[in-house]
Amino acid sequence: MKVCVVAEFYPRVADPVLGVWAHRQAVAARDAGAEVHVVVLHRPIPPSARLKDRAAWRTALGEPRRRRLDGLPITTVRYLSPNRSTHYGRWGTYAAPQLALTLHALRRRFAFDLVHAHNAVPTADAVLKARIRAPLVVSVHGGDVLFTARQHPEWTAVVEDAYRRADLVLANSEGTERLVRAHGARRARVVHLGTDVPARTRPASDPPTIATVSHLIARKRHADVLRALWVLRERHPRVRYLVVGDGPERSNLERLARDLGLAERVEFTGQLDHRAALERTRDATVFAMPSVDEAFGVAYVEAMAAGVPALGALGEPGPAEIAHAGDGIVLAPPGDPERLAGELDRLLSDRGLRARLGASARATVERSFTWDACGAATVRAYEDVLAGRP
Repeated sequence: MKVCVVAEFYPRVADPVLGVWAHRQAVAARDAGAEVHVVVLHRPIPPSARLKDRAAWRTALGEPRRRRLDGLPITTVRYLSPNRSTHYGRWGTYAAPQLALTLHALRRRFAFDLVHAHNAVPTADAVLKARIRAPLVVSVHGGDVLFTARQHPEWTAVVEDAYRRADLVLANSEGTERLVRAHGARRARVVHLGTDVPARTRPASDPPTIATVSHLIARKRHADVLRALWVLRERHPRVRYLVVGDGPERSNLERLARDLGLAERVEFTGQLDHRAALERTRDATVFAMPSVDEAFGVAYVEAMAAGVPALGALGEPGPAEIAHAGDGIVLAPPGDPERLAGELDRLLSDRGLRARLGASARATVERSFTWDACGAATVRAYEDVLAGRP
């Protein structure tokens, strides 16, 4: 079975963390028996805030057209389009002509049986507009239904058209599956993303450390963790907060840490490569990411695999799905630093509780959220589509 994976968010030479989950799923499918070639949609224009930055242009234009990553061949498709804020829902239209040329040329040397697109917009929309005669599987990671389809009726229509025309939609959680069905998907199933499970867990960190690994954007709610840390400043004076990642909220978060008198207790690492981020997370006492609009959250299961208890937001599809699979993640109401502080206090104060939750977290991941399981489920989905099974 030959599969062409098409993605917008995928690790780049200049940004090896971008969409790393899509790459790991492709590797897992390869390891489960599929032959995989990856095509990445690349808009070689810097973000609007950096349009006058020559270094940003060199980075954007410097992505190679062909390369290999972990043994997978990758072809980059460059396309131009207007800005994201007002035209993102139509980017598939702009990408489709060059994608069509690339896929037709690829098929002559790699006769793929199926196309697996990550997200409806712009990727699946571009594949459909490229008129490639092959079954289409669409993975939904949350952005389509939690952002794109909410922005504009025209964008909603693009998302729903892709779901209706897909042979199968793969959702990363049951909550996401319900949303894609509400947006017109005729055939959908859940395929969980995963993580590697380290050979052994590590002793508790000293001093105690709360960690968050994510893009620094408002919905991830880093500010709530900072305010909870302020509430706990006297009860837990040695606790540190490790913030791994970068993004538009960094300066606001650094300012908030200073204003709360916590600057000496908070480390902003910036973006780290995936392996380094995992290493820092595995040394933490607690992983906390009380984010909203969280469709799944690979970062939770990455921490849990190392025996680190996780804390997510109550009522979010991803954390709820992980909690349903087993113990090891605690849920607190979103936007409530006082309640968050109470849950953190409980975890930081009770070594026995942490040990029990950590062991349960690792067991939950081993049972439900490994890359081996993800790869096997992904290949089964491909086989069912090719066999015409619903």
